[in-house]
Amino acid sequence: MSYPKRTAALASVAALAGSAVLMAAPAARAEVVNVNYQCKTPIGDKSAVSPIDIKGVKSGSGYKMTMSWQKGVSSSPVDLGKGAMNPSATIKLGGADSGTMSVTGPANQAVVPANTPIKINDLTGTYTPKKSGKVTFTAGVLTIKALGTTTTCTPTNSPGASLTLDVTAASGSTGGARSDSGSDSGSADALPQTGPEDSAIALGTLGGTVLLAGAAGTLWLTRRNQAARVRR
Repeated sequence: MSYPKRTAALASVAALAGSAVLMAAPAARAEVVNVNYQCKTPIGDKSAVSPIDIKGVKSGSGYKMTMSWQKGVSSSPVDLGKGAMNPSATIKLGGADSGTMSVTGPANQAVVPANTPIKINDLTGTYTPKKSGKVTFTAGVLTIKALGTTTTCTPTNSPGASLTLDVTAASGSTGGARSDSGSDSGSADALPQTGPEDSAIALGTLGGTVLLAGAAGTLWLTRRNQAARVRR
């Protein structure tokens, strides 16, 4: 098999192997998780269970995260007029990363009747990976501000992660693409290549060097003989 054909065959095998690896390792895993919230309200403690869904969509060097509640939590003894309630929450990070991130959302767009579960609109935020690897996202504390009061709802059943993402740190410090310095790339360029075309070029260069050396030797001998005749 000729060199170009052999190179093309190896490239095809590598591409197929890379595709198989990508298919075997999904970048994200999501599931809806039931979260048991215990809420501290101005009129006493309340509890509610709501399925939580967390999604992440790649956006630039980070991810746009969306946290959704499928059921309402807590309640109010009075009607909450349009725009009276402002929710926010935290998402706990695990796996390759740690800490929390914040998500926020718009105020209620419709009146919330008294003594009914408060439906939380989708909350969003931006997550920028600090480390590379699999990161888990788990529901954290929910905060509801309304009519000058604050209600805090904390998960008490140690819920599992709603989302797992395989991320790469923005700096590429772990498992990311490596950027070589100018001096390193210069050294790499100076390494000899082993293709047949390069071998032909090398042989041509060697032949030219021998030819020049021979011409230089002949010129030196000619000038020496001329100098000897002059002295006689």
